Amino acid sequence: MHQTLLALDQGTSSTRAILFDRRGKIIAQAQRAQTQTTRHDDLGWVEQEGEDIWQNTLSVCQEVLAQTEMAQVLGLGITNQRETLVTWDALTNQLLAPVIVWQDRRSADLCQHWIDQGLEPWVQKKTGLLLDPYFSATKMVWLLNHDSKLKALHEEKRLRFGTIDTFLLWRLTAGKAYATDVTNASRTLLMNLETQQWDPELLSFFKIYPESLPEIKACTADFGCTDPSLFGRALPICALIGDQQAALVGQACFTAGMAKSTYGTGCFVLMNTGAKPLYSQHRLLSTIAYSVKGELAYGLEGSIFAAGMCMQWLRDTFKLIENAGDSEAWARQIEDTQGVYLVPAFTGLGAPYWDPWARGAIIGLTRNTGMAHIIRAALEAVCYQTADLLNTMRLEGVVIQELRVDGGMTANTWLLQFLADILDCSIQRPQVIETTALGVAYLVGLQTGLYTSLSEISNLWAAEKIYQPQCSAEKRERLYQGWQEAVSRVLSSQTHLKPHAQR
Repeated sequence: MHQTLLALDQGTSSTRAILFDRRGKIIAQAQRAQTQTTRHDDLGWVEQEGEDIWQNTLSVCQEVLAQTEMAQVLGLGITNQRETLVTWDALTNQLLAPVIVWQDRRSADLCQHWIDQGLEPWVQKKTGLLLDPYFSATKMVWLLNHDSKLKALHEEKRLRFGTIDTFLLWRLTAGKAYATDVTNASRTLLMNLETQQWDPELLSFFKIYPESLPEIKACTADFGCTDPSLFGRALPICALIGDQQAALVGQACFTAGMAKSTYGTGCFVLMNTGAKPLYSQHRLLSTIAYSVKGELAYGLEGSIFAAGMCMQWLRDTFKLIENAGDSEAWARQIEDTQGVYLVPAFTGLGAPYWDPWARGAIIGLTRNTGMAHIIRAALEAVCYQTADLLNTMRLEGVVIQELRVDGGMTANTWLLQFLADILDCSIQRPQVIETTALGVAYLVGLQTGLYTSLSEISNLWAAEKIYQPQCSAEKRERLYQGWQEAVSRVLSSQTHLKPHAQR
């Protein structure tokens, strides 16, 4: 009987269950699309329905398990969209508000108020993060300020806040387990980066009771078992980890200085910085990379809010493409965009600008601009935003010579070559591009004894293709300068930041 590892990957755009064998080969998989709503779009609200997430979770797990009745499933691991907030009543198990997605900007004014009070350096020192609507605590405060029922339940100590991992763990264990892991906790603005526990001063500042927050554990731990009524058996839940950190594990970036970039709904560059946190001087994020079997690693991260979202926008709103894969053929039809730049600030700009009020724009349109120019500009925007992050890392004294990439957009070979050209570094696409799910599956394997060490996992990684830069330095600088000029046009008057410095 095959020994297998079940990974539940609850992302922004979809919920997936994937069963892997010991070598990281996919045995079975199932996927359901995850819808979003954008009420008050002018204010940047982005929401999902928690019950939809839960039903999709049940469906994909049941489908995968039904395909592999003869497989021995050693355990289940959960990886998830981070910072997204779920709110429920501990007594009734009832969801109390729409799920507030990480992209949501409704707490922008709150954050600006705290920044104006000079509190950001204090918060950054404790958490490694910045005061931005991106992070969970700002969403909690907004809800408590705007919903008297929630506030009353909070006072009664009945209110429960959780990121997606915590919510799914609660439901999967029928309310027996209320926990999170250090990677997800490190994205809330409430965890002390050095103690890896909820910080009493931060809880007091944000007015969040500790009873409303889950227990923090390592990424690999005993998180309980699934209720037998769900899948016909009780599966041990062996690992929790945020999706970007899971991709770092799946890419086997276990040595300080190694980095990966994931291209899903957003784009996230995460570099392993080793056993000590590297606090950014240029508005990147310090975070927990993983905590596995007593080994703790920190990370330095740059977060981009719109990557694959650009393709969804072109497909669903403007019908310029039928599916995301069509974008590659359109990009190859032309030599360049003829000066067209698309800045996808649909819900503001992330690192290094951190401007929640910025809004998107297409710059450089002429009568000769066609569909191919706009589609290619959307793809190029993903690469330019990645360049923003790597250039900022250079200011931190970190130079990335090679970048391991994953996510749905990495199927686009034109995109990866342009990425290598703009970043002026080697781009490595792995043989298994489902690295987020693979990463949490590896952690299940570690917790259950299938693997003995991170080194053993590292030996399983292999590149499928490597892309080397081919364009001239002059062209690279000219294109990137045009991008910076485009970004400067969409930055809001409320931000004190300027376009990112030249190399």
